[in-house]
Amino acid sequence: MSERTLLIVAACALIDPDGRILITQRPTGKSHAGQWEFPGGKLEAGETPEQAVTRELREELSVEPCERCLQPFSFASHAYDDFDLLMPFYLCRQWDGFARGLEGQMLKWVFPDKMGDIDWVPADIPLAQDIRDRLKSGRRFAE
Repeated sequence: MSERTLLIVAACALIDPDGRILITQRPTGKSHAGQWEFPGGKLEAGETPEQAVTRELREELSVEPCERCLQPFSFASHAYDDFDLLMPFYLCRQWDGFARGLEGQMLKWVFPDKMGDIDWVPADIPLAQDIRDRLKSGRRFAE
């Protein structure tokens, strides 16, 4: 049995006051380009998952979540061809700043019941299903 690398990545669903979830599109030139994912990234040495999410949201989206406001929600475990991924997943309803793609990535706000309509990176599929199944859409107005 060959040893596989375990990569730990932390991700977060930012939820706006209307109940929409922020998702980001993988840019051209990266693996899974064009597919959608929840923002987050790899843990750096000595970081907790909460610290990694906070840092990644700041670096990628120019938002500053309160670390205490990160609510553990789920996790994903996915075997890619050349590594295994473990991803703690958080919800966050409070942050400072306005989300914008600082790395050229597209952003989209999506209601939970539309999670099944998105072309997700493989590891995020079960997380999207959890959100769809466990969170209610907070629509205030008809679309």
